[in-house]
Amino acid sequence: MVVIKTQEEIEKMRRAGKLAAELLAYIGPFVKEGVSTQYLNDLCEEFTQKHGAISAPLNYHGFPKSICTSINNVVCHGIPSETEILKSGDIVNVDITLIVDGYHGDTSYTFQIGGVDEQIQKLVYRTEKAMYRGIAAIKPGKYLYEVGKAIEKYIDKFNYSIVRAYGGHGIGKKFHEDPHVLHHYSPENRIRLQEGMIFTVEPMINLGKSFAVETSEVDGWTVTTTDGSVSAQFEHTVLVTAEGAEILTKV
Repeated sequence: MVVIKTQEEIEKMRRAGKLAAELLAYIGPFVKEGVSTQYLNDLCEEFTQKHGAISAPLNYHGFPKSICTSINNVVCHGIPSETEILKSGDIVNVDITLIVDGYHGDTSYTFQIGGVDEQIQKLVYRTEKAMYRGIAAIKPGKYLYEVGKAIEKYIDKFNYSIVRAYGGHGIGKKFHEDPHVLHHYSPENRIRLQEGMIFTVEPMINLGKSFAVETSEVDGWTVTTTDGSVSAQFEHTVLVTAEGAEILTKV
């Protein structure tokens, strides 16, 4: 069941989204060549505690870290590590979710490290643009599938593939709520949008033609492309308003 947020809840979600956005802006300058993903994790946890918030990923169903760091062919849920050092040519998605006063703010950004291949630069740019195309399609009274339809229409021309195994999600008091947000067109997302709905739009786009992914049997979390192709992702938490959508995770 999709939860329609009250005005009080929306204000709390705005605060959570704002702090998550501020954390993502804070960590950006540290995401560079020679840095370990564990170092980024520790900085984020320090920021989170300093601001009286809670890291939602930490211990969520056993996830061991405070943020997700997904490099190159890792689609999502990458686990920060001391031995994972960023190098020139990498791209890394840093996914942050904070709990502020009981409510969640969820956002992510794909950073480019040093000299990134032009083909991959284009993938990153187009993935971010695809996210904003999806957000622009949000209007009360329309169906949720318009989000995936807008993303798919834009992405299809580049012969990329849209990951189907994972999508956006409702968010509020819970990290993951209804609805499940598909980033490709499907009648399964025939859910009427209403003011007060809050969910994430977070397309994961693969450079290869296959949208197939697999989860590590070693850690049970790290999701990679099955063909080894690079994958990019961007994410915002959005509120359905009378006019369209308000992005809650913008600085």
